[in-house]
Amino acid sequence: MCELYSPVDRRADLRRRVTRWYARAGRDLPWRRTTDPYAVLVSEIMLQQTQVARVLPAYTAFLEHFPTLAALAAAPFGEVLRAWGGLGYPRRARDLHATARAHPRTLPATRDELDTLAGIGRYTAGAVTCFAYGHDEAFADVNIARVLGRVERGDSIPLRQAEALDAQLLPRGNSARWHHALMDLGATVCTARAPRCGECPLNGMCRARAAGVAPSRPRKRAAFATSDRRVRGSILAMLREAPSGLTAAALRGHLQDVRVPRLITALVTEGLVQRVGRLVTLPI
Repeated sequence: MCELYSPVDRRADLRRRVTRWYARAGRDLPWRRTTDPYAVLVSEIMLQQTQVARVLPAYTAFLEHFPTLAALAAAPFGEVLRAWGGLGYPRRARDLHATARAHPRTLPATRDELDTLAGIGRYTAGAVTCFAYGHDEAFADVNIARVLGRVERGDSIPLRQAEALDAQLLPRGNSARWHHALMDLGATVCTARAPRCGECPLNGMCRARAAGVAPSRPRKRAAFATSDRRVRGSILAMLREAPSGLTAAALRGHLQDVRVPRLITALVTEGLVQRVGRLVTLPI
């Protein structure tokens, strides 16, 4: 691909195209209207492995129930699990609750400090410090990595490489808007299976498109209908509707699945349910 301008000019053009596109096509999401570190953290935890459409109602309801870190810290964990509802991956609720109890007044303000907390990895710590505290942190989720990899490297790249590339490209003092724009571009235009290159603001400078690189296919996941995660979710759903608890036999009988006893044991080990005599209940 023949470059018509210098690397510095190319990067400036890339930033300009991305931010202009976001101004007219970016998604209006509630967590983008706040810089409250707690509200931003809730959104980032919920968005881990979960689509925006599912997170939107859950995010609003959760913050209505627990509007502050202090409110979440004061709540019993069973109440937090009930409020988490059917969002899935309940370990996220457990870790968020643990973070609130460790820091009931305010969250740490640096990436390194946040990265030490339960359930908060490098990406989430970077996102919170960027979106809540205004730091120019480089980070990359799968959408950011896909966009930057295709445009700058001509194909998919690992998250670590995407973060290093992001560090070179992000506009200082405006990195929150930059990252929101890249996320939206990857989620709605530069998609994994069927990118809409004709609508992309970067189509004239995309190295993957110029090279004719076919979109990468996401790895197949195990069918949810037959997974342990589905059964675990069903156990927790039944317990949310049974405040006094249920016996393991009742849970197995209702779900008609031989994995129920094993998965109850795993949930107890993870602190997501407890045994009280013969009963299985959500934590108190």
